[in-house]
Amino acid sequence: MKKLLLGDEAIAQGAIDAGLSGVYAYPGTPSTEITEYIQNSKQAAERGIHRKWSTNEKTAMEAALGMSFMGKRALVCMKHVGMNVCADPFVNSGMTGANGGIVVLAADDPSMHSSQDEQDSRFYGKFAMIPTFEPSSQQEAYDMMAYAFDYSERVGLPVLMRVTTRMAHSRAVVEITDTPRPQNELNYKAESKNWVLLPANARKRNDIVTAQQAALEKDAQESEYNKYVDGKDHSLGIIASGIAYNYLMECFPEGCQYPVLKISQYPLPKELVRRMTDECDRVLVIEEGQPVIEEQLRGIMPGNAQILGRLTGELPRTGELNPDWVRKALGMPVKENYAPCEDIVPRPPALCQGCGHRDVYTALNEVLREYENPRVFGDIGCYTLGFLPPFHAIHSCVDMGASITMAKGAADAGQWPSVAIIGDSTFTHSGMTGLLDAINENSDIVVIISDNLTTGMTGGQDSAGTNKFEAICRGLGLSDEHLKVVVPLPKNMEEITKTIREEINYHGVSVIIPRRECMQTLQRHLKQKKAQK
Repeated sequence: MKKLLLGDEAIAQGAIDAGLSGVYAYPGTPSTEITEYIQNSKQAAERGIHRKWSTNEKTAMEAALGMSFMGKRALVCMKHVGMNVCADPFVNSGMTGANGGIVVLAADDPSMHSSQDEQDSRFYGKFAMIPTFEPSSQQEAYDMMAYAFDYSERVGLPVLMRVTTRMAHSRAVVEITDTPRPQNELNYKAESKNWVLLPANARKRNDIVTAQQAALEKDAQESEYNKYVDGKDHSLGIIASGIAYNYLMECFPEGCQYPVLKISQYPLPKELVRRMTDECDRVLVIEEGQPVIEEQLRGIMPGNAQILGRLTGELPRTGELNPDWVRKALGMPVKENYAPCEDIVPRPPALCQGCGHRDVYTALNEVLREYENPRVFGDIGCYTLGFLPPFHAIHSCVDMGASITMAKGAADAGQWPSVAIIGDSTFTHSGMTGLLDAINENSDIVVIISDNLTTGMTGGQDSAGTNKFEAICRGLGLSDEHLKVVVPLPKNMEEITKTIREEINYHGVSVIIPRRECMQTLQRHLKQKKAQK
């Protein structure tokens, strides 16, 4: 059977067909569509696959470890910065190992289309001593899921699969199996001595996993996903990984005259690399993201070999690659590009008309004009657009949950007023612990949880804390007297500004919850209700 699939969808379908029992994820571009595909899959529903969103990436990774402990196959999905959130259980999973197969899918975002940085998740695989896979096409992404789950169970380790934005969000025809694999049965083979990471146990596991690296490299050397294709002209050798291999092949539709080493499974297959360095005068490394392979090559290649790539300027040091960049690096003429039309004015992103966040920022700006040097610490979400015109309302946005803890730190330094603004999904993702710190010290801050009843920035997924925020704040120790709920509408502006002003002038922790449904999800829900009549 053939299907036209996004790379994300090919990964999701591949996981279902590989005997998946559960997907665990927090939405984040460009990984979101993987979980959504499984959530909307009739096949996944019939097979009883777990497919609810997790509160954050750390809880997702830990739940997947629990499923693996019981012998079943689990998929964990996140964008690259989510790897930072789940780093603790992810790195430690290299020590526990896997019983049922675990695939951790990291979707990197070169050029930072919707991200704070360009980090390359392959470093995490090397750091945790975990095998890493990097598909070069949608078909390979689909096929590689079954291979990765099998491999995880064979070597007893989780595996990391890394894709980038263009792979995740481009479509291709994918051949789908007619005979999906059944799910694993529960088993009790997981040995507690491996999973209880007391130092005495962890030291033994560390020795085992470290010794295992040579076998993992041998597997990469012999992998069907790593291949060496010789060429007639040995003046240059080319190493290409992931989607960069596709860009290379676009430059040579009739076949490449140079030797090419395609890499899609790590650890780096050093013997294949050494073959190229022995046979070629120069080696060009083409990889999407940071120069992970290129840096390792400098410790593998002989001193007289010339290495070319991102570090030497043949390819750009930052941002996404494309076939034109590859052609330029190869000394080939770059095809004509069409300049953008001068009549089209760029349109920056903006909060939707009618969005409740707009009313929150309008009220906040009105009140803060009454104070000298106020500071507003923002967070990750739609409301980050409050930095842009016409609001210019926030002064920072660093990572998920940082608004509250930065506001607390600023207050500790003597700043007043110190205000944090955070969304509902981000608050449950990683804002609750910061609020607990602030409550424990009765910090002089105002926290605004702008609740639009959804995870708006990534398409309107369910928010983990919906209808629970007042209870959460009370449970953390906040007094009812300084827990206020308002409805962000222009007609309520007098009430909202009065509430903000009162809570700023209270020198302790206050939480204000402006609550109104996201315009996008509201329209969707209204359409659904109309269709049901």
